[in-house]
Amino acid sequence: MTRPPAAPRPRLVVLDFDGTLADSFPWFCSVLNGVADRYRFRRVEAHEVEGLRLLGARAIVAHLGIPRWKLPLIARHMHRLAARDAGQIALFPGVPAMLAAVAEAGVPLAILSSNRADTVRRVLGPDNADRIGTYACGASVFGKARRLRTLLARTGVAPDRALCIGDEIRDLEAARALGCPFGAVAWGYTDSGALAALGPEHLFSEPAEIARLVAGDADHMPRLAPGTTLVPLPLPNGS
Repeated sequence: MTRPPAAPRPRLVVLDFDGTLADSFPWFCSVLNGVADRYRFRRVEAHEVEGLRLLGARAIVAHLGIPRWKLPLIARHMHRLAARDAGQIALFPGVPAMLAAVAEAGVPLAILSSNRADTVRRVLGPDNADRIGTYACGASVFGKARRLRTLLARTGVAPDRALCIGDEIRDLEAARALGCPFGAVAWGYTDSGALAALGPEHLFSEPAEIARLVAGDADHMPRLAPGTTLVPLPLPNGS
C-alpha cells in the first residue's frame, strides 16, 4: 500500500497543557475527591481511574453525576487549586527540549488550555514560557473549539496548517470541529488506545517525536494496535 505524500510542515503548533506538557494527572487525582465532596458529585475510587481514562469528558461528567450548570463553578475551583499548587506540578521529561527544538525550527507555538494563563506560565518557567507566542487559556470544559477558532483568526493561520496536539478526546473534538490535523500524545490523561481508535493524524509516544515531525525528520502516522477499528467521532454542536 502506497502512503500518501507527507503533509506540509505546520505553520503553527497548538499545544494543550495539562497532560500534554504538564504532568498534572497525579495532582488532579489527589484533589478530585475533595472537590467532589465540596460540590456534591460522585467520588472516584482508585479502581475506577483506569476505566475513566478510556472515556471522553462528557462521559466522565455523566459518570460522576455532575449537572452542566455546576461545571463552571467546579472548573474555577480546580483552577484556583492548580494555581495554589503550581509548584507541585512538573513538565514531562523531554518537553523543554521539544519546545526549544520547535521554536528553533521557526514554527510558532501556541497553548490552548482550560487552565489559567498565570498557572501555565508558572509551571512552564520563564524560558519555556517565552517560547510560546500565543496563549489561549481559560477555555471552558467544552469550549475549546470556540477558543481555537479565535486563536486561528488571531494568528492568521489556516486550520489545515495548524497542528493541534493534546491528550484528551475533547482536544481531538476541537481540532476536528475546525478542520485542523490532530496529534495525540500517549502520556496524558486519556488512554492512548482510546485516542488511537479515533484516528488522529499522528500519535506521539514521546515529546521528541513532535519536534522531529515539525522538522520533517520522521513520518508519524498513527500507530494502531492490530485489529483496531477507526471510529468516526460525532461532533456535538458548540464543542
